[in-house]
Amino acid sequence: MVNYKELGLVNTKEMFAKAVAGGYAIPAFNFNNMEQLQAIIMAAAETKSPVILQVSKGARNYANQTLLRYMAEGAVEYAKELGWENPQIVLHLDHGDSFETCKSCVDMGFSSVMIDASSKPFEENIAITKQVVEYAHQYGVTVEAELGVLAGVEDEVAAEESHYTKPEEVIEFATRTGCDSLAISIGTSHGAYKFKPEQCTLDPQTGRLVPPPLAFDVLHEVEAKLPGFPIVLHGSSSVPQDEVDTINKYGGKLEAAVGIPEEQLREASKSAVCKINIDSDSRLAMTAAIRKTMAEHPAEFDPRKYLTPARESMKKLYIHKIVNVLGSDGKAL
Repeated sequence: MVNYKELGLVNTKEMFAKAVAGGYAIPAFNFNNMEQLQAIIMAAAETKSPVILQVSKGARNYANQTLLRYMAEGAVEYAKELGWENPQIVLHLDHGDSFETCKSCVDMGFSSVMIDASSKPFEENIAITKQVVEYAHQYGVTVEAELGVLAGVEDEVAAEESHYTKPEEVIEFATRTGCDSLAISIGTSHGAYKFKPEQCTLDPQTGRLVPPPLAFDVLHEVEAKLPGFPIVLHGSSSVPQDEVDTINKYGGKLEAAVGIPEEQLREASKSAVCKINIDSDSRLAMTAAIRKTMAEHPAEFDPRKYLTPARESMKKLYIHKIVNVLGSDGKAL
């Protein structure tokens, strides 16, 4: 058993309370490798933003859970080296699919876990979530739950159709489970292909697809039911079209990739939404930079030569999200 405090990590309790009161959101960036982690910490340290390092079940399988724990501990020390005296870093399990997975992460030093039983019937979702909460809270680990279903595909999370969260259910769910934050469905979606072309309209000036607006009426109803309670948005990458264009220019084939407009995420950040998940945007920035470097330097085979610009591209993306979208810069001085 490793407690997250031994690794220099924090949980989300105080972090979320400040975000809700301050009208901003905490960035939750997924990572799978060293370069992504370096870019996240560099961006957070430079902007003095609290940050959540998210690890999916797929990332745990890819990178090894023991290595991930030591990488998180290293991230705290790296942040200090970069001049961030009191790093506010959370290590979070994204989309835990069972009590056993969540327990394993708690035991390995994670400071926050998500149990996603949203595909289960309401009562079963409550029962599983409550079991995770009762175990995690013994060790000061915070728990995120989900109510409603997001469409799209990302790692092992997949759903054909979304189902908006029912505001009338949130009070009973939060009260009976004791969860610390709640992910809701208001029209965001996993992956780079968040919407089918027929769901979008066409911008006559740019020729690009424009996604349907988020269901802010659902969000505001949830806020009214649970005043001040931390709300989470999953599937909130914006799928930057310049990165998509770069990928396609250098041999990629991303067709009809479209994300959540940043102005809508900015609006959500000013509400009770205090955690916004971003994964696909990082993947796009990394892939675009790698494709460009390899195309321009076809004789290059040193991974450092193409991963360095990829890391810089991700860092630039993370800083943009922190400063211009979520408003969390300067909140972890």
